[in-house]
Amino acid sequence: MASPSPRAPLAERVEELLAVGGPLPIVAAGDPVLRTGTERYDGQLGPALLARFVEALRLTMRAAPGVGLAAPQVGVELRIAVIEDPAPVPQEVRLARGRVPQPFRVLVNPAYRPVGSGRVAFFEGCLSVPGWQAVVARHAEVRLTGEDESGRALDEEFGGWPARIVQHETDHLDGLLYLDRAELRSLSANETVARRWAQPTPEEAARALGFGLP
Repeated sequence: MASPSPRAPLAERVEELLAVGGPLPIVAAGDPVLRTGTERYDGQLGPALLARFVEALRLTMRAAPGVGLAAPQVGVELRIAVIEDPAPVPQEVRLARGRVPQPFRVLVNPAYRPVGSGRVAFFEGCLSVPGWQAVVARHAEVRLTGEDESGRALDEEFGGWPARIVQHETDHLDGLLYLDRAELRSLSANETVARRWAQPTPEEAARALGFGLP
């Protein structure tokens, strides 16, 4: 589905988007809203409308299902994202990927920077690029700054899979898709990943498909 018309005021467009109820349509790759970046949130929606929008993002993320969702993915060019990960994975995957449960949280005007020089690579997917996954090397640890939905400051370090989620969603707010950072030789259909590359790490895929890892 195309993003809402940019001609109407942003708050009006969000009201229109929410009026339908239920999970919001997720914008697919190719829509310019995923590439044009976002404007800093500075009260454009007002507290009540912001709360409704955040709840819609949560509902949409859970229905997809996904572990994060950024405002551009529902056609809204605001610097807002939500994350949540119950981490329902086997213990070997949890240990290899550092995938630990993350409670629901709202990221407003987030930015990240690396902590240290470590990088790790794993298969990654995106709700806006359905059906595909690719290996992405990302910072092993990051420091996230920004605010929450109430305006309280966020300044927190993330490692493991939570660091990957934070980077993925913040990248969306800068007009980047995970494919921009991916090793394209690793690009695989979801069914292929499940059938051939379900190992906790992508070493076997790297050998078979001919790409490097950090």
